[in-house]
Amino acid sequence: MSEPIHVIGGGLAGTEAAWQIARRGRRAALWEMRPARCTPAHQTDRLGELVCSNSLKSEQPDTAPWLLKEELRRLDSLLLALAESARVPGGHALTVDREIFAERITAAIEREPLIELRREEITVLPDGMVIVATGPLTSDALAREIARITGSTHLYFYDSISPIVEAESVNTSIAFRASRYGKSTTGTDDYLNCPFDRAQYEAFLDALLEARSVPAHIPEDRTPYFEACLPIEELARRGRETLRFGPMKPMGLTDPRTGRRPYAVVQLRQEDLRAASYNLVGFQNHLRFGEQERVLRIIPGLERAEFLRFGQMHRNTYINAPALLTSTLQLRNRPDVFFAGQISGVEGYVESIATGLAAGMHAAALASGGQPEALPRETALGSLCHYISGADAARYQPANITFDLLPPLPEAVREHLRHDKKARHAEVCRRALAALEKYCHAYV
Repeated sequence: MSEPIHVIGGGLAGTEAAWQIARRGRRAALWEMRPARCTPAHQTDRLGELVCSNSLKSEQPDTAPWLLKEELRRLDSLLLALAESARVPGGHALTVDREIFAERITAAIEREPLIELRREEITVLPDGMVIVATGPLTSDALAREIARITGSTHLYFYDSISPIVEAESVNTSIAFRASRYGKSTTGTDDYLNCPFDRAQYEAFLDALLEARSVPAHIPEDRTPYFEACLPIEELARRGRETLRFGPMKPMGLTDPRTGRRPYAVVQLRQEDLRAASYNLVGFQNHLRFGEQERVLRIIPGLERAEFLRFGQMHRNTYINAPALLTSTLQLRNRPDVFFAGQISGVEGYVESIATGLAAGMHAAALASGGQPEALPRETALGSLCHYISGADAARYQPANITFDLLPPLPEAVREHLRHDKKARHAEVCRRALAALEKYCHAYV
């Protein structure tokens, strides 16, 4: 009998990976340390237990979250099917009863004869093929092992994520393109700059100081911040001029509308591998999402900004995937080791399920003597894996699925649909599902 593929972690990514291995006729050993060793966030020993929310995001057709879920359905995802069976009313979102969802995942895994569930902590990677899907609360012992095989400089324990805005929602009659002192790393001006006069800065600061923070989900989220990477609201509390001498310093910039240096500035940096979107440089924060939207729209030029991602700061063990992984989620220096879920650098429940599915599918192909084939770049899942493996390793931040991860439509199509965003998104979805169908005929 063939050796099993070891899957470490019984969360969303790990259970989906084990299921995909089994449905391809391979054996899987699924390792879950609970209940022998608990985490600060989980309440039960059930597999796939949701911690922070019961929402798997939008089911509105032709949105990015819908597209990723639709791709998973077409790839026969166990967890998407179980989410449908545990669904509760949630408007346009796929929301589930957490207890029923976890119970059904656990029952499905325990019933599958090709999956052996092993309830013990892993501290050293087993011999043979392995999928690491241990999530953001990876145990300290296993984190040390991952650091050993990947290099300690490639393992992070806390996120500090800045918000991302859709490029076309930035008012470029206010925001101007320039690099500090005219210095550019690319030969063109690298940043969009949102300039403040003094009154605008003071109003922004007041709103920021009044904004409500996110309550800690788990004890680790109360860990003191790193001094080198403080949230903007903490900087603001340290003095009204602190932001002007930190992430909002205006030095080396001239507002072309006034011919003078702004009183303060927010810089927007184009996202590597994320088409048509900008990162608010140094604007990591721990505010509620609704508060972020309200406060950040006070920034001149962002009055009508559409946010693709809000800022976050929380415990999240993850690897610097672009420095380590291929687009099939394999370690470059050890192709028999795969990573999936939040430890690979994705954010979100569905994204974790998706990378678990991809890792399980690719590991089964490798175990069967084949060569894993990356999913098409045009698909949401293919673009998510492409981002994980191909982003700028020096500036890597975890990502949710958004349309800006997918390649742009051909220029002629974009021009034809220039004034109809819904039609553009519908065409991106149509193209993705057509590419997935072709891929499935060839490889699945």
